[in-house]
Amino acid sequence: MRLDWWKDGLQVNLHIRPAGFVLAAVYAIACWAARQLSLDQFYLPAGVRVAAVLLCPPRLWPYLLLGEYAYFAQMRYPMVEKYGLTWVILASASLMPAVMLLTRLHQKLVHATTNIWLISLAASSAIVVSLINRSLSELLWPIPPVTPYFTSVARYMVGDFIGILTIAPLVLLWMRQSSDRENKPGFSTATIAGLGTMIALGLLATLVPTESSAAKTSLQLLMALPAIALTCLHGWRGAAISVPALNLVLGLTMASPSPTSFDAATFATQQIMAITGAALLVLGSRITHYYHQYRIRDFDGKNAIKLARTSHIASEMDLRERALHLRRLGDGIDMSLGEIVSWLKQQGHHTIATSLLHTSAVHSRQFREQTSMVYPTSLEHLGLYVALQAGGVREAWELTARVLRPQLGGDPCRLSVELQLATYRTLTEAVSLLLKSESGQVRVRARCGRVGHQSGIVLTVGLLDSRRSLSDATVALATERLAGRTLAYSGVVQCRRNRIRMALFETSTSSNAAAMQSSTLDQAGVAGLWAVSKH
Repeated sequence: MRLDWWKDGLQVNLHIRPAGFVLAAVYAIACWAARQLSLDQFYLPAGVRVAAVLLCPPRLWPYLLLGEYAYFAQMRYPMVEKYGLTWVILASASLMPAVMLLTRLHQKLVHATTNIWLISLAASSAIVVSLINRSLSELLWPIPPVTPYFTSVARYMVGDFIGILTIAPLVLLWMRQSSDRENKPGFSTATIAGLGTMIALGLLATLVPTESSAAKTSLQLLMALPAIALTCLHGWRGAAISVPALNLVLGLTMASPSPTSFDAATFATQQIMAITGAALLVLGSRITHYYHQYRIRDFDGKNAIKLARTSHIASEMDLRERALHLRRLGDGIDMSLGEIVSWLKQQGHHTIATSLLHTSAVHSRQFREQTSMVYPTSLEHLGLYVALQAGGVREAWELTARVLRPQLGGDPCRLSVELQLATYRTLTEAVSLLLKSESGQVRVRARCGRVGHQSGIVLTVGLLDSRRSLSDATVALATERLAGRTLAYSGVVQCRRNRIRMALFETSTSSNAAAMQSSTLDQAGVAGLWAVSKH
C-alpha cells in the first residue's frame, strides 16, 4: 500500500492566479526602482523583499519568487560571461527562499502585542542574505572579490539592515492601521515638523564641502533628534515613520557616483543610525505597549468607578422607596390615631384623648425623624443643608451633646441630587465614626464651590480640641469606610491631625446618573476648593 503512489503516480492541483503574475511584475519593478536609489551600504531591495513577504500571504509567495527571478534576470544576465552561469542562478534563487524561511520562523510573533520581533527578522535576514551573497561570490566567481570577506559582509549586512528598517516598518504600520485605533492629538503636526526638520538637515549636509566631514557628520547625527522626539511622543507609530525617514534622508544625501560606490565617512554614521533606528523601534514599541496597558487600566478604573457610583445611586433609590413607604405607613397611623382621639372626645374621655394625642405626636415626630435618616426626602426639594439642619440627623447629633452647630457655606442646590446624597452619607458616616472612636466635641464644616470647570463640595469633620490628633485606628477606619464613596465622585479623603477632610466633585453636567462619565480629578482643583472652604 505504501508503494501505490509509485505505480499510480501523484495528482497535483495547481491553481494559477492571474493576479499573482501582476504581483510578480509589480514586485520586480519595485525592486528595480529601489535599486536605482540604492548603494551596497544602503540597499533598499532588501527592504522591499522583506516587506513583500510580510505583506503577502503564503499562497502568493511563489509569485514573489517569480518576481525575484525576473528582477535578477534583467540585472544579472549580462554578468553571465564575467561571473559564470552557476553563480547567476544560485545567487538569484537562494535569497528569497531564505527570507521566506526566516519570516516563517517569526510568524508566531507577527501578531504579538509588541513589534520587537521586526528587529530580529531584519537582523537575521540581513546576516543570512549577506553571508549567502558573499559566500557564493567567493566560491563561484572565477576571480574572487578583492575586498576582504568580513569587510564586504559587514557592508552588505549594514546596507540590507538599513534597507529593511527603511521599508518594513511602514508596511507593518499600514498592515495594522485597522487594529490600531490609537489617535493621539497632534500626531500629524508633529510628524510633518519632524520630517521637515530631517529633510532640512539632510539638505544642509549635502551643501557642506567635502573637506568639512566633521560638520557633515554632525548634521547627519542631528537628524536623529526629530526621530527621537517623534518616538517619545507617539511610540511605535512615531518610530515607524521617523526611522524609515531618517534612513531614507541619510541614504539619499550620500555621494553616489555609482551603485557600487562606497562612502566610508557616511558608513560610520550609518552604523550609528542603524543601531539608533533599531533602538528607537524597540523603544517606540515598548512605549506603545505600556501606553495601551495604561489605557486599558484607566478604562477599567473609570468603569469600576462608574459602576460603584451607579450602585450607590441604585441603593439610594431603594432607600427612597422604603422611606416613602414608611412615610405612608406613618400617615396611616397618624390618621388612625386621629380618628381614635376624636372618638374618645366624643365619648367624653378628654383626658385620655389629650394624653394619647400628645404621646402620638411625640412618637410620630420621632418616627418621621428616623424615616428621614433612612432617606432624606427634603434634600431633593430644599437641598443638602436643610436636610442636615432639619432632619433626623440633626436630632441624633443634638442628643449626643457633642456635635457643634454645623458651619455650612455655599449653595448646595447647584450640585446634582446624586452628589448631595453622596455628601450626606459621607458626612453622617464621618461624624458617626468620630463619635464612636474618639472623645470630645466634634465640629462639622461644609462648603460648596467651583474651581475652574469643576464643581464640588469640601467637608471637614474634626475634633474641637486642636491639640489632639486622631488615633491610627480612626485614620485607618476613616480611609476604609469613606474612600469608596468619595472616589466614586472623583474625590479624596485626607486625615490630618485632628480632622478628616473630604472632597466630592461633579463628574458630569448631566442629571441622568446612569449616563455620568468619570473624569480625572485635578489635584490643583482640590487644593483650590479647599482654599475656598477656609474662607
